[in-house]
Amino acid sequence: MEPTVTTEQQIAEWMVDQIREQGVLKQEDAIAHVRAEYGEQYLFTSESGNISLDKEIKKAFRKSHGGRVAWDRDGFFWAWT
Repeated sequence: MEPTVTTEQQIAEWMVDQIREQGVLKQEDAIAHVRAEYGEQYLFTSESGNISLDKEIKKAFRKSHGGRVAWDRDGFFWAWT
C-alpha cells in the first residue's frame, strides 16, 4: 500500500518541479498558486506582515529538495544551489 501524500507534500513537489523547470520560483508565484489551487488555509501572515507558506509546506519542501534549493532573501525566491 502506498503512503498517503499530504496536500503539503503535493505543494512541495510542485514547488520543486517549478524550480527544476524554471530555475527559480518566486515566493509571490508560489503563494498565488497555493491560494488559487488549495486555499488560504495553507498560507499565513508573518509577524512582519508578509504572506507566507504554511510551516508544514516549508518542512515538506525542505525534505523534498534535500538541500539542493536555496532561499534568496533579497529577491524573495528559491533557486537551485
